[in-house]
Amino acid sequence: MEELIGKIKGKPAIVEGIKDKKALESLGFRKIIALNSRPIYKVVEGIKAKEVIILTDLDKEGKKLYKKLLDELSRNGIKVDNTFRDYLFKNTELRQMEGLPKYLNRGNNNKARCLTR
Repeated sequence: MEELIGKIKGKPAIVEGIKDKKALESLGFRKIIALNSRPIYKVVEGIKAKEVIILTDLDKEGKKLYKKLLDELSRNGIKVDNTFRDYLFKNTELRQMEGLPKYLNRGNNNKARCLTR
């Protein structure tokens, strides 16, 4: 898992807002794009990377945003790495990205705790 985290930290990550961005920064992510209610097409137009990570919340609204982002990114030839998102969805109770650092620090999931190492 540590190898996976090392790989994805270098990829741009798209999140919903400033709190999500700060949460990921505290885990070592540096290339973070916060939507901040901007139109999705404008956000996607500004992405120069060939691959990104979508880390919208794992709740109903976050899933809607994820689908819209995935569609728009695909139309623009940008690949999406779902590895981390899928891991969080399947192996944790987490549903909001802003709570990720706190969740990991509480040690709710032994597998998830290795993400911060």
